[in-house]
Amino acid sequence: MLYEANRKPIRAFITHNNGTEDDAEDLLQEAVIVLWERVRANRFEHNARLSTFIYATVKNMWLRRLARMRRESPADIEQYTGRIEASSALDIMVESEEAALVKEALAQLGEPCKTLLILFYWEEESMEEIAKRLGFANAATAKSKKYQCKKSLQKLLTNRL
Repeated sequence: MLYEANRKPIRAFITHNNGTEDDAEDLLQEAVIVLWERVRANRFEHNARLSTFIYATVKNMWLRRLARMRRESPADIEQYTGRIEASSALDIMVESEEAALVKEALAQLGEPCKTLLILFYWEEESMEEIAKRLGFANAATAKSKKYQCKKSLQKLLTNRL
């Protein structure tokens, strides 16, 4: 039921972002597995609807896949998606430049901010896990530090733009 309830919005998102229906099916299946593994490992925090979690997980996985493809040549991307329109190629270039700016700004931030933000936003770890990994007293301390790090990152990015 969970798979079927999320199939249509996931397919729409992926196909509107240079993907195929097969990509959508694969990512939906992977997202359901991620959800299942987190529930089994007691790492799932039920802060939103399951469909929201699945959609966000698929979106993150697809954006990572597109980023990996961008590091390859544009011909590889066109072959993979089967189509690239001028506007989407421009969008890919802009996103690539933005990603490079964020990467540079993260490097300037230094530790523990760089690791904390990567663990939270890209690895999607909980504040409890981050606190343990980075040696913070508790999740609240990690959350406070994340806020400070995010503000510092925003300031660095604002200065670069």
